[in-house]
Amino acid sequence: MRSMKAIQISSPGNDFELVHKEVPKPKENEVLIKVEACGVCHGDSIVKEGRFPGLQYPRTPGHEVVGIIDQLGSKSKHWKEGQRVGVGWHGGHCFECPACRSGEFGACVDSSTTGITTDGGYAEFMIARMEALNSVPGSLEPVEAAPLLCAGRTTFGALQNSVAKGGDLVAIHGLGGLGHLGLQFAIKLGFETAVLSRGKEKEALARKLGAHHFIDTNTADAAKELMNLGGAKVILCTAPNGKAISELVSGLSRDGQMIIVTYINEMMQFSPANLMRGSRSISGWVGGDPEDALRFSVLTGVRPMVEVFPLEQAALAYEKMMSGKVHFRAVLKMGGR
Repeated sequence: MRSMKAIQISSPGNDFELVHKEVPKPKENEVLIKVEACGVCHGDSIVKEGRFPGLQYPRTPGHEVVGIIDQLGSKSKHWKEGQRVGVGWHGGHCFECPACRSGEFGACVDSSTTGITTDGGYAEFMIARMEALNSVPGSLEPVEAAPLLCAGRTTFGALQNSVAKGGDLVAIHGLGGLGHLGLQFAIKLGFETAVLSRGKEKEALARKLGAHHFIDTNTADAAKELMNLGGAKVILCTAPNGKAISELVSGLSRDGQMIIVTYINEMMQFSPANLMRGSRSISGWVGGDPEDALRFSVLTGVRPMVEVFPLEQAALAYEKMMSGKVHFRAVLKMGGR
């Protein structure tokens, strides 16, 4: 019998607990992954705080997982032992509901969510369903690839599917874990980019990453500054500040689109007239194909800036992520730093 180390939460609000448990065995449609790295994402707070109906505990969080297939279920045809794979937020689907039958697997009515409804990657091994696996290019280090499976696929997918075209002005609201990836993707997609951030502390980084404009929202009216630049075709909102986001609508150009990719646990107010003037729109986005983000990152050199922690320091990594003190994505690396 093999044993492994894992981080688990025994009930909502409890601390992370390091436990030793038996390595699980995959069912016929599953694989066992030897985890190499797992990103620490704001979505992990759903399990930590119990903000999901029907959550079952104890639960091991983590949905930005990169590792090596250690054991295959009996139904495997495409995947091989020793192959590097990644698992993101989407942990599997039923193949039978109306959404699945139309190919909209992310809208499956009986979907599985990695690290929420199943145990995730804060562990040395984890089980994953085969339909949830993504091939990870060998040119990416595991600690680089892990954040691309959630933060990367979300920001890239939002921009790739937005109304913006090459040469349009795209504003990135916030330059943290999501924003620094969104900025890189926006530049590589050919957009004119403006970074909106509180204070001047991140201006040098924004410029280094290629931003064309930087707007300090502490000292300037960001919406007016965007209109002075002609108006933003897209504002990608990555900072969880409802009031600040609400005030940016006036910075959208005609037919401009605000896309919210950050979790905001508060009500927000928008003026319908402000939307109607200029046919502006507001939408949320959590989708995107992880393999698209991985391939694009390899081709264009987009990489997350990561702070690496051993599994035993999962609580510290989580606290730094939640307080915004991590630069810029926290990643757990199995076997130490």
